[in-house]
Amino acid sequence: MTEDDRPATVSDVHEIAGGMPYVKVEKAGTNPVYQVGGKSFVFFRNPRPDAFDPDTGERYDDVIVVWVASESEKKSLIQDRQRPYFTTAHFDGHLSVLVRASKLHEIPYGELVELIQDAWLCRASRRRSSEWLAEHGLA
Repeated sequence: MTEDDRPATVSDVHEIAGGMPYVKVEKAGTNPVYQVGGKSFVFFRNPRPDAFDPDTGERYDDVIVVWVASESEKKSLIQDRQRPYFTTAHFDGHLSVLVRASKLHEIPYGELVELIQDAWLCRASRRRSSEWLAEHGLA
């Protein structure tokens, strides 16, 4: 198994998001909010009534919100029921997907890296995005 294939963890989320350039970490209560240029791209959500266990009604206390570049990207991530990504009515029209920290192990590390890098890219300024892409040979 390669590093990219291993299961992702919550520590990986913090390391990847915090390792992107120009990132500032704010707090929403006790939860970190990763921002670039004052725009959130990954944050850990407090329990809310729209995200809950359908069997018990208990609110999820481990929801992570990750920005995506487009509605089509969001749909492609949440349509596959085998994947841990989801959304709620609260996030209708919002370019983000949700994933529970307790289900991160269902995502390969390499996929998590790409998801968070893409989240950063869609929230960073054009100049910062262009510079990062060029530095990584992707422009």
